[in-house]
Amino acid sequence: MAGNGLSNPNLGRVKLTDLIASEGLPSDTYKLSVSTLSQSLAQYSAAIVQFPPNDAALLRCCLESARPYFNQKPSYPSADVIHINDSREWCKTSGYSADPQMWQESYDYRPGMTPTEPNNDVEFPPAGLADIFVLLGKATRGILDAVSFYLNLRSCAFTEILDSVPLRNREISSSVLSVNCHARPSFQGAQHHNLTTQEDGQLVMFSDHDHQVDKSVISIMKSDKAGFHIRDFNGRWVLVDGDLGPQEAVVYPGLALYHATAGYVTPALHRTDISNIHGNMYGRCSLSFKLMPKSMTSLNCSEMRAAGHGVEAQFQMPVSVDDFMQRSHSLDQLFNRNTFPSFSFPTAQEGSMKPLMKRKKNNSRLKPLPPSKRLRLEAQRVLKERVQDIADKKGIKLRFCSLKECESHIHTLDSPCGNIRLEIGWPPGVPFVHPHDLPNKAKIGFLETYEPGWSANHDMELSLIETGQPSQHVDN
Repeated sequence: MAGNGLSNPNLGRVKLTDLIASEGLPSDTYKLSVSTLSQSLAQYSAAIVQFPPNDAALLRCCLESARPYFNQKPSYPSADVIHINDSREWCKTSGYSADPQMWQESYDYRPGMTPTEPNNDVEFPPAGLADIFVLLGKATRGILDAVSFYLNLRSCAFTEILDSVPLRNREISSSVLSVNCHARPSFQGAQHHNLTTQEDGQLVMFSDHDHQVDKSVISIMKSDKAGFHIRDFNGRWVLVDGDLGPQEAVVYPGLALYHATAGYVTPALHRTDISNIHGNMYGRCSLSFKLMPKSMTSLNCSEMRAAGHGVEAQFQMPVSVDDFMQRSHSLDQLFNRNTFPSFSFPTAQEGSMKPLMKRKKNNSRLKPLPPSKRLRLEAQRVLKERVQDIADKKGIKLRFCSLKECESHIHTLDSPCGNIRLEIGWPPGVPFVHPHDLPNKAKIGFLETYEPGWSANHDMELSLIETGQPSQHVDN
């Protein structure tokens, strides 16, 4: 086991065909597959997806052709193909590149930039890249929709931050399909690597930059040899591709999805072990598809707010994708947050599949909620059931303000949310923000407007009864 990691963990396994959403009510198979996927992402930051036989054959064909492609490359790469991770070029990589520090070679296929025909050097890239790009692009979007379903978001919730399908004229894809080769013996990169010894004396080799996090939304990876490790919820390194079947690949979330879901989906911290390829003339080849957000947009948590999820202060402000990609992210801050909001998954069963917020272990199911929390939960429920209904019927896209901003909007005729407030019929004097951000008095006004028959007195009376305190009937 590399790096004291776990081998053959109980990662969730789902068929890709079972994650395809259809019109009408979700089937039991779909709900079970979504639950299995989401629980695996919560515990391991990874899951295993199974492709149909024909699609899996295409992936294997590409990996087979990658070996001779990289093997015919020179041992000493020229300066123009050496690519040391430059965040400014995140959406411009294309063709062959080499990183001696990582002992890695790559061929990036990016529609709109990568030539579809061989160049003057008569270079033949790995086979089937255009077809595989389409295949994995469709797969990652389906997986993203499944995560949205579990988070109780509307369908296609993240479409606005993704590339158009298909790309428009002269557009360049933000997403990229990479064919990688680690530790090809004839490639001069071994001097840049460490050998670390485990307790059992087995030698394990990792790159100097062994901890990595993709800045993608969703990534899919398939390799010809095991060695891909991801850190799980408990901080242990897990070998996630140790027992992959011929039709299976690993899927894992990236930083962009972490930010777009306000931290509810943990990105995968991963590294690659290359100790098991000694004596192999080709090294370790792998395919990785990264579904990336488009550069000319921003990451925000509006969908999470609309679905009733709490959004921490660090996610409140929209972030330009281009700035996000070029910015460095502290992994210590990311993975050592005690108040980190995350998935909390019920066991698969009949009934609601809505995600539940994490509860402390010492909380009893029968413990009554304080009145302020009852108000918040009631306000969230009414928002989903009433206000969203009105917005959907009128074709209005809800975009909520922050509490501080909207308090000044109430007194302004031409405020940014003025038209939406008018069309929705928002209660006068109540800020146009998510109900859980409102003061209790405003929550009461909100509920009295949108929930006929609801009254603060009646709610408080129920709260007192639940806590065992005496209550007085209110005479009309």
